[in-house]
Amino acid sequence: MLRRLADILSMIKFSHTLFALPFAMLGAALAASGPEGVRGRPQDWLGILLCMVTARSAAMAFNRVVDARIDADNPRTAGRHIPSGKLSTASVAAFTVATSLAFLASTLLFLPNPWPLRLALPVLAWLLGYSYAKRFTSLAHFWLGAALAAAPCCAWVALRGRLDWPPVALGCAVLFWVAGFDIIYACQDEAFDRARGLRSVPARLGAKNALRLAAFCHALTVLALVATGLATPLGVIYFVGVAAAAALLVYEHALVRPDNLARVNVAFFQVNIAISLGLLAVGLADLWFR
Repeated sequence: MLRRLADILSMIKFSHTLFALPFAMLGAALAASGPEGVRGRPQDWLGILLCMVTARSAAMAFNRVVDARIDADNPRTAGRHIPSGKLSTASVAAFTVATSLAFLASTLLFLPNPWPLRLALPVLAWLLGYSYAKRFTSLAHFWLGAALAAAPCCAWVALRGRLDWPPVALGCAVLFWVAGFDIIYACQDEAFDRARGLRSVPARLGAKNALRLAAFCHALTVLALVATGLATPLGVIYFVGVAAAAALLVYEHALVRPDNLARVNVAFFQVNIAISLGLLAVGLADLWFR
């Protein structure tokens, strides 16, 4: 069982939780700051952590079940756990159900604030629905971005019981950041997606124009991060971090070219983890010293 659990965590790339979790925590920290800040109870902060981990795990496992046949046909993904037979479809489906129920149960920690429980099913439906997006829209990258953009917004609602502009600005930064790096990642499958009839920006526009659109998305990310700082009590330390994040995004785009995608994984994982953790660090440091 432990080996199977380890395989499942490997399959869903559990470490990639670090893409969205720092933004949820930053959103919660901002909700707890300022004159109207709500510190929250220990169970509220635990609830945010559990909701993030279980929701992301359910969505990723569901994606592996839904895309199993597509993954088997794609040389790049044929070695994944379900196509290779390392995990059965039934076991991954059971994990999906278990983590989905755990996500719904985690929202009970926020009571008497009713909004996390009320919004749990729509949020879960949106997260799981992403797995089908590539079958009918080239905007699937932005669907994924919106799914992760919910992290700071939902964390804010969990503590304050309402939605305000600061988490929306931060959510927009996450939306365009994720959409941009997902477009870069999808360039690897441009030919396969086009041949299979799957919809993606690279399959529709070609790698060269797709990378241009990704760069535009990341420019919007920086603008949204600046807007977040202006809408909150964040100051110099945070804006220095935003400048560093902008430099990392430039570096990310320098790593990949339409005719050379060999370093996509470096751009996808290492650079973006540095951006998410770095922004959380500078945001918390700024709030602490203020």
